[in-house]
Amino acid sequence: MKNLTDKIVSRSAEALTDEELVATVIAEGASDDAAIATARELMEGVDNSLQRLLMTDLSRLRMTSGLGLRRAMRLKAAAELGRRVALSEGAACDIISSDSDVVRIMEPKLGGLQHEEFWVLYLASSGRVLDSKRISQGGVQATVVDCRLIIKWAIQLLAAQVVLVHNHPSGSTEPSRQDCELTERVREAAKLFDIRLLDHVIVARGAHYSFRANNLIR
Repeated sequence: MKNLTDKIVSRSAEALTDEELVATVIAEGASDDAAIATARELMEGVDNSLQRLLMTDLSRLRMTSGLGLRRAMRLKAAAELGRRVALSEGAACDIISSDSDVVRIMEPKLGGLQHEEFWVLYLASSGRVLDSKRISQGGVQATVVDCRLIIKWAIQLLAAQVVLVHNHPSGSTEPSRQDCELTERVREAAKLFDIRLLDHVIVARGAHYSFRANNLIR
């Protein structure tokens, strides 16, 4: 590991390629060449996507490229560390001024899930986040959402605005007909209580879709 170690010491871990980062995590005393060869095989198996690699189930990951349980666990632990750092950074961003702020807060929660979840961010008139609540969770393609529950929490929190957020495990960010219909139902229900539906954001594997940015909410 001398070459990789020297590179980190002299230039920091930021200087490593994705392949070299994976090799460093899984090395466990192996030579640089052996670790990098395994890392290359792992990355090629997921189209060179770090996100797809770290989202791979432990049982499947351990069988890939002869990785084994111990090294697969190290990769999963590294992914979880990164997720928790992202969560803590998102929590520090408690003002919503754009869909990018929503993604920063919610992508660590939703980006790696294999099932669909629906959340609501409850905001003060200033955009400050009062609370975030998971309203429902479901299967790979859909989840059932109760509009009444969304409005109930908004009233209890004295929220002036709400942002709807859910994920698409399929990777597509395009809203479905059901997504659009639900958005309109929530908008109309919220309007009765002078609550503004600020946005509906769909999160999917490093990408997102904003209803407001696409002029579906005004």
